[in-house]
Amino acid sequence: QVQLVESGGGLVQAGGSLRLSCAASGSIFSINGMGWYRQAPGKQRELVARITSGGAPYYADSMKGRFTISGDNTKNTVYLQMNSLKPEDTGVYYCNVFRGRDNYWGQGTQVTVSS
Repeated sequence: QVQLVESGGGLVQAGGSLRLSCAASGSIFSINGMGWYRQAPGKQRELVARITSGGAPYYADSMKGRFTISGDNTKNTVYLQMNSLKPEDTGVYYCNVFRGRDNYWGQGTQVTVSS
């Protein structure tokens, strides 16, 4: 099993910044990458960004230029730097580890952006 511990969520005003962290432990051998998803109230969970084990990032279109994903392989940790936050960025942010067809999820951290 893979355990994921997220931190860094909170309440911020529009235009502000937050940095999320996710530390992975357990059976994390041969993972393909890590990423972040979010779920807003009443909406489906959506991909925010992910990064492969080789360091290649991918962003959803609405996050490009505002969010930056990075990883530290020595700490098995992935970060999400979120700048220029908007009220529509509000939601629960979930850390994800993917390995082949398997996905592992954190419990989520709440991000609330006030207008």
